[in-house]
Amino acid sequence: MKLKKILYVVLGCIGVALGALGAVLPLLPAFPFLLLAAFCFARSSERLNRWFTGTKLYKNNLESYVKGRGMTRKTKIKIMVTVTLLMSVGFIMMDQVLVGRIVLACVWVFHILYFLFGIKTIPKGEVSGQP
Repeated sequence: MKLKKILYVVLGCIGVALGALGAVLPLLPAFPFLLLAAFCFARSSERLNRWFTGTKLYKNNLESYVKGRGMTRKTKIKIMVTVTLLMSVGFIMMDQVLVGRIVLACVWVFHILYFLFGIKTIPKGEVSGQP
């Protein structure tokens, strides 16, 4: 059990580091890495979980989604553009693999539909819980 907790802490720290980079770098999305960190810290340590959920990084990027309120339009667009760019690289590289292209196209369409219709878009002012 102790090894499992250590693994969660390590993965959580990697998620925070990559999420912090993603908050600054335009091509790297912060959201999935911060979601990974939240998941790992919640399973590894109550103290790390409290610390992480109290950070500005968490509050600005993840809190509204975790509480079920949704995401800002800017966050949704940033995630959709990043995933589209990354998936297009794979799509281009699979020029001889028709099945791979079909699978990637289906995953991409599902991703776009999910972000457009599955996740509520909230006004920017409501991100930190302010009406």
